[in-house]
Amino acid sequence: KFADTSYWLEYFPPLSQMDLRSLGVKVDWRRSFITTDVNPYYDSFVRWHFLTLKQRGKIKFGKRHTIFSPMDNQPSMDHDRASGEGVGPQEYTLIKLRAIEPFPEKLSTLSGKPVYLVAATLRPETMYGQTNCWVHPDLTYEVFKVKDKEFFVSTHHGAINMAYQEFTDEFGKVNPVLTLKGQDIMGLPLKAPLTSYDIIYTLPMLTIKEEKGTGVVTSVPSDAPDDY
Repeated sequence: KFADTSYWLEYFPPLSQMDLRSLGVKVDWRRSFITTDVNPYYDSFVRWHFLTLKQRGKIKFGKRHTIFSPMDNQPSMDHDRASGEGVGPQEYTLIKLRAIEPFPEKLSTLSGKPVYLVAATLRPETMYGQTNCWVHPDLTYEVFKVKDKEFFVSTHHGAINMAYQEFTDEFGKVNPVLTLKGQDIMGLPLKAPLTSYDIIYTLPMLTIKEEKGTGVVTSVPSDAPDDY
C-alpha cells in the first residue's frame, strides 16, 4: 500500500494527530489541510505564487549543487537517507597542475596532450605558497578526458563527482583512458598556478584518503602545519 503516495496522506495524519493529542497539544484541527497537489486549492496557490515570482524575475529554473544518489539517479534529500541527515555538498576549488613533459612511462601515450593533476582545496587564496604536490603512492588514479579536451588525473571518487557536475561529455560517466598508481607519477614535474616556483614536483603522502577530494593534494607549508 505504501507504494501509493496518496496512501501516506491517509495513513499518517490521523496518527500524528493522535500523538499530539496524547501530549496535550492544543490545536484547532479544523484549520488543518494537506500541503501537496492532492489539495487542489493549496496547489493552485503555490503554482500562482511561483509563476508570479518567475514573471518578476525573482526565481529561475536550473541546476544547483545538492546531494545526489547515483543509484536512484535523482537528488537525495535529508529525509530520503537512512543516515547522513544534515549533510550538504562541500564546495571545493579545483587547482589544475599541468604535467610537464617528458612524461613518465605510464603517461607516455598522452605526450603532446594537456594533462593536469587536479587538486581539490578549501583554501584557494593560499596557492601562492605552493611548494610541491602530494599523491598517495599506493592509490589508484584515473586519467580521463574532460569537455574542453584536457586530461585530468584524479581518484575514481573525484572523477565521478566531476562527471556528475558535467565535466565529462556524458553526465555521470567516466571513461578512463589510463589507470595508474600514485607511484607511477612520483617525482612528476608540474606547472602550478600562482606559486613563485617555475616547477614543483609530486611527492608521497600516505595519509591521503581515496574517498575525499581528488586524491591529489597541493602542499602549502605556510598554511598547513603537517606540510611544514
